[in-house]
Amino acid sequence: MPATIDVHGSTKRVLMVVSNPTTSQQTGWPIGFWWAELTHPYWEFTEAGFEVVIASPDGGALAADSFSDPADPSGYSAHDLVSRGFIASPDHARLVENTPALEAVDEASFDAVFLVGGQAPMYTFRHDQRVKDLVGRFVAAGKVTAVVCHATCVLLDATTPDGELVVRGRTWTGFANSEEAFADEFVGQRIQPFWIEDEAARLADTNFVVHGRFRVHAVRDGNLITGQQQYSGAAAARLVIDALGR
Repeated sequence: MPATIDVHGSTKRVLMVVSNPTTSQQTGWPIGFWWAELTHPYWEFTEAGFEVVIASPDGGALAADSFSDPADPSGYSAHDLVSRGFIASPDHARLVENTPALEAVDEASFDAVFLVGGQAPMYTFRHDQRVKDLVGRFVAAGKVTAVVCHATCVLLDATTPDGELVVRGRTWTGFANSEEAFADEFVGQRIQPFWIEDEAARLADTNFVVHGRFRVHAVRDGNLITGQQQYSGAAAARLVIDALGR
């Protein structure tokens, strides 16, 4: 498929930002990113002819949440054929084996940024000013900024360079309370240190909305695009593609 060309004659470029691995203080599990929230958007972007760079705040090897692996004994994501293919492809699997750090990335060369969710962002992105400032700069510059699932925790306090809350006056979505409750019941314990929907409800002058549990739901408000959970990554990516123009 020919590359998508912008008015300046260059390929559209998307920076996908993925959390570095960490350990959940809530469960004690090793945690990271969610496969479907990386692989499904990656597929949409590359099929549209976009160039994609996968980076992480600290760089280096990444690790996925076990429940997001289609081969995991739990069977939680056994249906995810796109991720199965990505993982089985050496060229694609290599993309998460040695990621560039954000400080090594020329963010000005990208047309859009896409933050991948998973369990780790609730601990890493949530307290990482580098990630929140990146979001604020892209939004303020008018560039397309997409955030999905638990990565939307950064929007609880990310601000533009002038200090304005990114989601002020905007409609957005993220992992829903109903989905948190389902996940907790599935594993038999509380998973997350806080619930995004609860925290968003405490913010003034913003409109956090959710769809039914694990239903595809992505929202565009200007240049900010958000996806509710792992089933919404591709939908959010398609909104990015529409915003940038095919």
